Amino acid sequence: MDTVTITTGEERRPLGPLDWLRWGLVSFPMLVSIPGASGWLWPLIGVTLVCSVPMLRPPARPAWVLPAGMVVVIMSSGTLWVLQPNSLTSVAMFSTTFYLMRAYGKVLTTAATVLSVIAIVAMAWIHRLDWLSAVSILSLPVVMLLLAANRRGRSARLEQTELALARAQTAAEEHARAAALAERARIAREVHDVLAHSLAGLALNLQGARLMLVRDGASPDAVAQVERAQKLASDGLAEARKAVAALREDAVPVERAVADLLAGYRLDTGARADLVVEGEPRELDAAVGTTLVRAVQEALANTRKHAQKADVDVTLVFSPEQVELTIADRQGRRPPDAPAAGYGLRGMGERVALLEGELVSGPGEDGWRIHLTVPAWTCAW
Repeated sequence: MDTVTITTGEERRPLGPLDWLRWGLVSFPMLVSIPGASGWLWPLIGVTLVCSVPMLRPPARPAWVLPAGMVVVIMSSGTLWVLQPNSLTSVAMFSTTFYLMRAYGKVLTTAATVLSVIAIVAMAWIHRLDWLSAVSILSLPVVMLLLAANRRGRSARLEQTELALARAQTAAEEHARAAALAERARIAREVHDVLAHSLAGLALNLQGARLMLVRDGASPDAVAQVERAQKLASDGLAEARKAVAALREDAVPVERAVADLLAGYRLDTGARADLVVEGEPRELDAAVGTTLVRAVQEALANTRKHAQKADVDVTLVFSPEQVELTIADRQGRRPPDAPAAGYGLRGMGERVALLEGELVSGPGEDGWRIHLTVPAWTCAW
């Protein structure tokens, strides 16, 4: 079975030069400090090296590992710098401080600044630095703080610009879609008012002609020809009505509708939202497509309510006889059992039951999981 993957969340990127440089600014000073370190300084060097590993490859979860590791690196490398003033450990402390200021918010920025200032004051006090040297070193955290604030501001402006462009593109697409729908509605009215009415009148006239031929004792061949013409008119009328219905509906593929819902969830929460489509997507019956889309919509609403900012994985499997949909949120823990099914899940179950499908929902190992199976009815026209 072919697999098509649509990823709407962030993917793990390969290590780049900046990652190695950021980690090297911590690890290299520690390695250089080893020969001159006394026995009781070895634990500080070891702790610094261990806590610097997340800076090379930030873990996806839990999120607190990287900032906590950087705080420890600042503390341990600052202590080493105070105890070994001729070493390069200050490079590790200041580079980690700047990275923490640039990547995180006010609380961690304040913590990094306070820790750096404490180390500088201790250095100046213990080693009797003159006031000019002390002020020069104290200016480093201030400069880094300004640079980090400027970097965060620039990143925020870029994000706002991208968001504005995305909204403008969405508005343009919605405008084009509305124009297309208006044109389709106009064509549907024309087909209904002209073609469908004409075919309906033709079918009625042919029926009257057939009755008159039967009454007057016409030949069977003539009656058969009129009956055939009446059937063609009736079939044409049915096809015209189907065409009108198709023009008035804006059928969106199920996989696209689900991807749009996940994109909205990601923009609202900032969490990861992935869609995996297996098999060959195809146009489904309106009832089947509506059930699948409403199931994803209800599941995302429940996730927003009960597990804010939880990652979501959705799998849509197309097989010849059925369509399977699995929605799982990643809360990082096993949620408690629901005392009773809410109206949303109950309505979802009723929709699936009307289609003679199956619905299973409940807590999993790391979040809530919904799995439903419905027959793969395709559109008749």
